[in-house]
Amino acid sequence: MLDLVLGPLSGGVFALLAACAFVTSLLTASLGAGGGVMLLAIMAQMLPAGVIVPVHGVVQLGSNGGRALMSWRHIDWPTIRTFAPGAALGALLGSVVLVSVPPSVTYLAIAAFILYLCWGPPLPKRALGPAGTLVAGALTTFVSLFGGATGPLVAAFIKQIHADRFTIVATFALAMSLQHLLKAVVFQGAGFDLTPWLGPMAAMIATGAGGTWAGLHLLGKLSDAHFKTAFNVLLTALALRLVWQALAV
Repeated sequence: MLDLVLGPLSGGVFALLAACAFVTSLLTASLGAGGGVMLLAIMAQMLPAGVIVPVHGVVQLGSNGGRALMSWRHIDWPTIRTFAPGAALGALLGSVVLVSVPPSVTYLAIAAFILYLCWGPPLPKRALGPAGTLVAGALTTFVSLFGGATGPLVAAFIKQIHADRFTIVATFALAMSLQHLLKAVVFQGAGFDLTPWLGPMAAMIATGAGGTWAGLHLLGKLSDAHFKTAFNVLLTALALRLVWQALAV
C-alpha cells in the first residue's frame, strides 16, 4: 500500500515535494505568480527528466483548479472566454508539430516579454482585447508543451488587463487550469504513463490546496498598491532567472 502512495519516490523525497507544493501554492495565491516555476525547478532536481513536465502539469492543474474554485467570484469570464479557444489552438498545434527550439531562445524571449509587461509602457488596448487574449492563450499554451513554465508570462499579461489583485489571481488561476488541462490531454495522447506517479501527484495536489487556502487569506491583507509592487518584483526575479537559465544552457 505504501508503495502505491510513494510511487517511484523515497519517503523523504515524497515528503519534501509535498511540502514544496504547499509553499509554492501559497506563494502563487498570495503574490499572483511564481509558485509554478519554483516547483518546476525543484522537480527538475528530483524527478526523471522524461516525467518532469507532465507530472508538473497535472500537479499545477490541481493547484490552479483549487485556487480558481476558491476565488471563482472574482474571475473575469470575458477574458477566459477568449483565452480558452486560443489555448486549445496552441495545444492542437503543439500536439502535431515537432518543434526544436533551443531552450535559451525560449527563456530569453519569455524573460524579455515579462520585463516589458512589468516595466515598459502599457500594451495598446487592441492587444488587450479579445484578439490579443486569444493569441496570448495560443502562444503560451504552445510554448508550455515543450518544457516552458509560462505562468509568469500569462500572469504578466493578465496584470495588464486588471488592477484588482483578487481578479488577477482568480483569472490567472482559471487560465492556467485550462492550459494545464490541455497539456494533460496532449501528454496522455502521446502515450505518457503517469500511473506510477498518481500517489505523489495526489499528495502534492492536496498540500497545494492547503497552501492556496493560506495564500488567499494572506492576499486579503495586502493592499492593491503593495500587491502590484510585490507582483512586479516577483515577476522580474523570475524573468532574471530565465535569463540565467538561458546563459547556463
